[in-house]
Amino acid sequence: MTRTDRYLIDNQRTEVDERFDAFATLFDPTTFRHLEGLGVGPGWRCWEVGAGGTSVVSWLAKKVGPTGKVFATDIDTARLTGAARPPVEVRVHDVGAEEPPAEGFDLVHARLVLVHVPERERALRSMVKALRPGGRLLLEDGDPALQPLLCPDEHGPEQQLANRLRHGFRKLLQDRGADLSYGRKLPRLLREAGLHGVEADAHFPLTSPACAALESATVRQIRAGLVAAGLATDEEIDLHLANVASGGMDLATAPMISAWGRKR
Repeated sequence: MTRTDRYLIDNQRTEVDERFDAFATLFDPTTFRHLEGLGVGPGWRCWEVGAGGTSVVSWLAKKVGPTGKVFATDIDTARLTGAARPPVEVRVHDVGAEEPPAEGFDLVHARLVLVHVPERERALRSMVKALRPGGRLLLEDGDPALQPLLCPDEHGPEQQLANRLRHGFRKLLQDRGADLSYGRKLPRLLREAGLHGVEADAHFPLTSPACAALESATVRQIRAGLVAAGLATDEEIDLHLANVASGGMDLATAPMISAWGRKR
């Protein structure tokens, strides 16, 4: 098994750009608010773990300026090549299996990464190890088990189908080793890792065009897996995609929990 095919949602499908765009719309404001609060500024050395897209990497690059450094790592860096210019350095890296790309970071950040990494305990240790004394770690991850429904207001057959397909998606994730209750554990895990001043909050998009775009891209990406596992038929998936495209449903994401702390 290769490094990329361990993950249900990989970066090699045509739908991935739609997913990254939706994530940026839904979560960038929250991420940037937290990064601002941590004081990211000129000269900082930052490690963006599992970068995938470029929105956070580009934001960090502007903040740290020419005297800073941003290491952007992922197991698939194809969509990071456009950002690979100073102060950004792009590297292929598996946070669950390899040592940090460097040490002495002022900031390490990962968003919607560790929930999918089977070796998440090792990955967390690696990120803490990479921090300098006083450096900040910001982890942001979903908690699908905390809010498992695509349509919390399940008032009709369209919503019932949507929630059944979301249940199938969660099963596929679990079968690949995802921890669907990982987000809620982040504050405790950061304290157990020795970080201080740990705080956390949650962001829960309930309905927006970006939620619909994310759902459509995700279902198209995992379609074959749902059908092969007997979790849905092609006809049901086609009907669901048509329902999503109609714009008449309120579609939610799992809550994204952000937790941060400082290395003593």
